[in-house]
Amino acid sequence: MSVMSRKGNIILIGMPASGKSTVGVILAKICGKDFIDTDLLIQGKAGARLEEIIEKEGIDSFLQYEEEALLGINVTDTVIATGGSAVYSAAAMKHLSEGGTVVYLKVGLDELKRRLNGLKERGVVIRPGESLEEMYGLRSKLYESYADLCVPEDGSRLEETVSAVAEIIAEL
Repeated sequence: MSVMSRKGNIILIGMPASGKSTVGVILAKICGKDFIDTDLLIQGKAGARLEEIIEKEGIDSFLQYEEEALLGINVTDTVIATGGSAVYSAAAMKHLSEGGTVVYLKVGLDELKRRLNGLKERGVVIRPGESLEEMYGLRSKLYESYADLCVPEDGSRLEETVSAVAEIIAEL
């Protein structure tokens, strides 16, 4: 199915620190699309930073804010960078996928450990007692189940990732 026949949105999913926001901004520029960072939508709605929402209101409340923000997106020809936990909402992922192509920016566990500094400060949804490895295992399966396309990032520079996504999208 072509991107244009699916409203032309490109939805980026993947682990925290996979580069969804950074890749998304550059991709939007080179594809001539608008850009939305759903983490910023959540922060605007809640009036607080992600980590503050999680700390003060809890993970379940944060996930509710996230789901509401995702379900509220109704755009065309837009690159949408989701938060790493967006895949915890089947309803939100169904809504987003109806409007475009879902691209999984795949980072291996070792690369993720290298990239992630301070889970708490980044506003990462990780349950008390849950290890990074457990979170990675669960989310990887969800990302793969929702993705139309997968772009492996291990060993890639930012420019290479953007080019890979742009080339794949252009072929659709």
